[in-house]
Amino acid sequence: MPRRGSSFAGLSVALVTPFRDGQLDCQRLQEQVEFQIAAGAVAVCPVGTTGESPTLTHEEHERVISEVVQAARGRVKVMAGTGSNSTAEALRLTRWAAKEGADAALVVAPYYNKPSQDGFFQHYQAIAEQVGIPLCVYNIPGRTGKNIEPETIIRMADLANITMVKEATGSLDQASCILCATDLTVLSGDDSLTLPLMSVGGEGVISVVGNIVPQDMRELVESYARGDLEAARKRHHRLFALCRDLLGLSTNPIPIKAAMRLLGRDSGELRLPMTPLDAAAEQKLKQTLTVYGLLR
Repeated sequence: MPRRGSSFAGLSVALVTPFRDGQLDCQRLQEQVEFQIAAGAVAVCPVGTTGESPTLTHEEHERVISEVVQAARGRVKVMAGTGSNSTAEALRLTRWAAKEGADAALVVAPYYNKPSQDGFFQHYQAIAEQVGIPLCVYNIPGRTGKNIEPETIIRMADLANITMVKEATGSLDQASCILCATDLTVLSGDDSLTLPLMSVGGEGVISVVGNIVPQDMRELVESYARGDLEAARKRHHRLFALCRDLLGLSTNPIPIKAAMRLLGRDSGELRLPMTPLDAAAEQKLKQTLTVYGLLR
């Protein structure tokens, strides 16, 4: 039987937020959406971790959501990042996304506060009961400081419009607990773990590397889904070094923005406290991009 969020199965891409001279570059943002539509992505996910959402003003955050929805024009789904460590702020952003026409909201666990497990539940419950679009619980304890335990996510599954989990704990056991006990769709939050996660029942990925090679990540996901395990393994092995470096040379989105600058697809600008790759890391990134065939 299909899982609750299976309409988002496949490749979703966590979009970068382009800046030029310190301001939002909405023309480049529209180009990023068109690039993903041409690549056949199922969804785009603006203003998440990769989109530098913590550095945006509230007005900028709302504008990015609106610009992406308008650029997509129903040709690709939009799962807008609307999370916050403040329940009231997360609720406001999720309402905005729903009003603007987003298809779903990606709601990161409240960060820094380190709430109790019941606090996590009540946070998501408050949003789910007041906004009708599907919600994806984004669990990334390396960023937020605390894990949403499987039992808490299983409890959340009783809320009708919580339909997905972006699984970025690095634990296949945690993913398996959720998949065994619920009908939630689980999506990988780590590119390099997409194939292992799909092997236990995950249905796709919200990808960083998809900003530059969406067709390749799409082929990995679709190969596995159609039962061509050898093709999926080959694609995983080819992508592995690229995925590793884009998340390992520095904090996301520093490496992916550097890669997009080198490939002529973004200015590479970041906002403080995010700073560019140092010279040694950029040289390693250039080598990886060259070996992959993206640079000459």
